Amino acid sequence: MPYPTRLGMLALSTALPPVLLAPAAVKAQDIRLDEITVSSPSPIQPARPAAAPGSGTAYGVLPVVTSTFSPVTVIDRGEIVREQPRQLGDLLFDKPGLSASTFAPGAASRPIIRGLDNARVRIQENGVGVQDVSDLSEDHAVPINPLVYDRVEVIRGPAALRYGSQAIGGVVSAENNRIPTFIPVSGYGGQVTTGYSSVDNGRFGAASVDAGAGNVAFHADGFRTAADSYNTPLGIQANSANESQGGAVGMSIIGDRGFVGLAFSHYDALYQVPGGESAERRVRLDPTQDRLQARGEFRPLEGPVEVVRFWLGGSTYRHNEIGNDEQGLASIGSTFRNRQVEGRVELQHVPVFTTLGTLTGALGFQADARALSATGEGEGLIAPSNTQSRAVYLFEELAVGNGLRLQAAGRLESARVAGTATQFPGDFLPGAEDPLEYSRRREFTPKSVSVGALQDLPYDFVASLNGQYVERAPFALELFSRGPHEATATFEIGDPNLKLERARTVEASLRRAVGPFRFDATGYYTRYTGFIYKRETGIFCGDTFSTCGSEDELRQIVYTQRNATFYGAEIAAQLDLIPIGNGFIGLDAQYDFVRAQFDDGSYVPRIPPHRVGGGLFLRADGWFARVNVLHAFAQTETAPLETITPGWTDLRAEISYTKLVDPAVYGASEITFGLQGRNLLDDEIRNSASFKKDEILLPGRNVRLFLTARF
Repeated sequence: MPYPTRLGMLALSTALPPVLLAPAAVKAQDIRLDEITVSSPSPIQPARPAAAPGSGTAYGVLPVVTSTFSPVTVIDRGEIVREQPRQLGDLLFDKPGLSASTFAPGAASRPIIRGLDNARVRIQENGVGVQDVSDLSEDHAVPINPLVYDRVEVIRGPAALRYGSQAIGGVVSAENNRIPTFIPVSGYGGQVTTGYSSVDNGRFGAASVDAGAGNVAFHADGFRTAADSYNTPLGIQANSANESQGGAVGMSIIGDRGFVGLAFSHYDALYQVPGGESAERRVRLDPTQDRLQARGEFRPLEGPVEVVRFWLGGSTYRHNEIGNDEQGLASIGSTFRNRQVEGRVELQHVPVFTTLGTLTGALGFQADARALSATGEGEGLIAPSNTQSRAVYLFEELAVGNGLRLQAAGRLESARVAGTATQFPGDFLPGAEDPLEYSRRREFTPKSVSVGALQDLPYDFVASLNGQYVERAPFALELFSRGPHEATATFEIGDPNLKLERARTVEASLRRAVGPFRFDATGYYTRYTGFIYKRETGIFCGDTFSTCGSEDELRQIVYTQRNATFYGAEIAAQLDLIPIGNGFIGLDAQYDFVRAQFDDGSYVPRIPPHRVGGGLFLRADGWFARVNVLHAFAQTETAPLETITPGWTDLRAEISYTKLVDPAVYGASEITFGLQGRNLLDDEIRNSASFKKDEILLPGRNVRLFLTARF
């Protein structure tokens, strides 16, 4: 069996369970251990044209993963460099089925998957949760800068059971080599990238190095970004500047039967929050995170266990929320802290040959502990809380034959959330006495199961059908919030009596990864029992509950449960039309929508709109060029008290060139440089999923320059 392509490796973290090739077939010092992991007998090469040098996949080719039971969106290194994102949400905003909060574009923009966000979307780095407070509030940044990552995967469906019920919407996984899994053949390798964006005078630079000898591998990376307040069609978006920096060092011991490694990383940033009172008070946040992570893999010579893998990570996170008072003096209004540790172990059993087919599978165990606290004004929103969870999960895949594979998975969790609950009046208006506060601990036992089928079809098409039942435990903010949230201009009231949120999903996909026509289409239907959401009561408050009904500074919202239905589709396609050089001129297209309603016919708030797009591309002889347009329709399916969002059109164009060079002359083996334009029509773009869509426009016309060198 040939080794999979780089894209084959991308599917590793989503394809469960993986099957390892015989270790004798490779040498530990010149191949990544991940890369000998495949998830099915079928190849998943995405394209016919030769890959751009060093890229690992065909440059500019739609990446389609056909070996997983559910769809996986893959953003490779080349696209990351071209997009120059400073937040994961900015990178994923325009992908089918995905959006972002864009609360502070370029600084605080959390991914949204199929209309679901915050506690329903898990963000992780190299297999371990990001361990921040971005799920607590839309103005909190994710402490990940995509510029130092090799790829980003978005995982939906049954594979998300691997990571927990808080991933009920999906998983965004950022992957790089901070814990080294290989030693470069030449002993060292790396890359440097830099760029500039005109809309915000943005500057960035990032570098990474991998080296090693014998059985010891090293990794180091670093980045630094800075941008001024960005331009919009209506002028400068005040108070939107940002900067960030960070890096990591890691080391691994790599042997013939596995590896074990450790990495330390640091992230810090300073960014402003635009819109409304935040801009008037020049509100800014300064997140800092220190993170220690370990990872390992061992392949026994014999016995029922084929592979043992583990992931372990812990971090300390802190940010201050700084604003100017009426005299223009800066002061810290709130400080949020998060301490968290997570561990996961998987045991992959040897293939079992049965009369029905070959059975492969993995048994996993996961544990997580989180301590969240806030001081200053933030303590008014939520008192200190502690969350602990334990879980066991099992994935089994049966290769029946004739291209048919079946999968079943299950997960059982135990979750405990402890904090301070508040007993508010039923009408959420102040009475003669202040609301009673008391300590409260909730315990939940979420259970999740899934079944699926994957079938190879003629002409290299692959079809899948999945059914899934997932339960999610409420998280601390949903249970215990109790006060003003200045960032979203809301006064938030939790419900300590919330029950498990339950989701039943049916999903069907049709995909094709090879040949001149690549195609990735998925339709889904999800029925929620007890969907938890922020319901606006129509009451306005000041900074204390006693002001509710008499002041108009903050909208009062209450965490509420109702039954809801989500359904939608996401489609991406690419067609090579005219051969040119060693590549093609072709067409690409995309379409996605999600509709979310409660049982009474009203709409779930802040849902992305229908979007359709397409264009023309050229990929040949190291050149990549593309012109396309993405149109979002007006979002008129709004919740009560929510405003309609106008439609918009984003015209984009880009061109880049990759060339092999002599390292002795240039100090690099490959250089890529390019130019990209976004929102070339300078359209007024508002994000219907944003709390601040009426106050914030997304960036206007923008031209980006970038240069990358690999050595």
